[in-house]
Amino acid sequence: MPKAKKTKSRQEPVKIGIIGGSGLYTMAGLTDSREVRVKTPFGDPSDAIVTGNLEGRRVAFLSRHGRGHLFSPSEINYRANICALKMLGVERIISVSAVGSLRENLPPLDFLIPDQFFDRTRGRIATFFSGGIVAHITFDKPTCPALSEHLAGACDRAGVKAHRGGTYVCMEGPQFSTLAESNTYRQQRFDVIGMTNLTEAKLAREAEICYATLAMITDYDCWHPQHDAVTLDEIIGNLNKNAENAQRAIREAVRGLDGARTCKCSSALAHAVLTDRARIPAATKKRLAPIIGKYIS
Repeated sequence: MPKAKKTKSRQEPVKIGIIGGSGLYTMAGLTDSREVRVKTPFGDPSDAIVTGNLEGRRVAFLSRHGRGHLFSPSEINYRANICALKMLGVERIISVSAVGSLRENLPPLDFLIPDQFFDRTRGRIATFFSGGIVAHITFDKPTCPALSEHLAGACDRAGVKAHRGGTYVCMEGPQFSTLAESNTYRQQRFDVIGMTNLTEAKLAREAEICYATLAMITDYDCWHPQHDAVTLDEIIGNLNKNAENAQRAIREAVRGLDGARTCKCSSALAHAVLTDRARIPAATKKRLAPIIGKYIS
């Protein structure tokens, strides 16, 4: 990727966001790129957001863990990450995540585009709403069906094997599963395990951003009989290969991602705020302006 120019000023609205996970710290193919430092009411994002042109579309790329992998899953400021993308104008997020497989038929180097999550995190802040305002969003379908299907089709066109649908169990980390946990997740018929994407999905829905996950399978979780035989070099090799495949799939997805949204994500907050508008503190309204501004002034 060409060296990005640094700026503190905001650029024109960017409607497509890409969040890179382990192994995907930059986005190849970006042109006219700039680093944008976005100050949010929730603090700083994981890194500068790199905006640029990709396949004829304006995109914003954010490294979830920071370039150099500085933040563990529990340390990531998820609210700042999602809010920053919202403030740039992002309407759709493709989020890439390295995961372990809980199924024999989901081998390393395959991808999964999950349509369900199961929460095993503890103590994470996974909502924008606090300080005198309450909102309850609908979350039975935690990813955007339209964006997920578009992403699956892009994988097909890019020659990347991606399975449609499945459950991503999101654990706290940073430690990996115990054998007892891994076997329990298999009994519960979960498909892959990761540490990040559910928190993002919750916040993206509150921010009325379409969200889809591209889960890159790096290895089998510890339930697998051959798990102990996998070397660190093999895992890193899979991470690198997955990152190459993910970039091909993302470029294909971005190329055809255009037009107005017809899903329900764009109006997720329309009837979600339960608090009496007259009772919402002015400071809370100001803090949440990037999220609720079109409903509450």
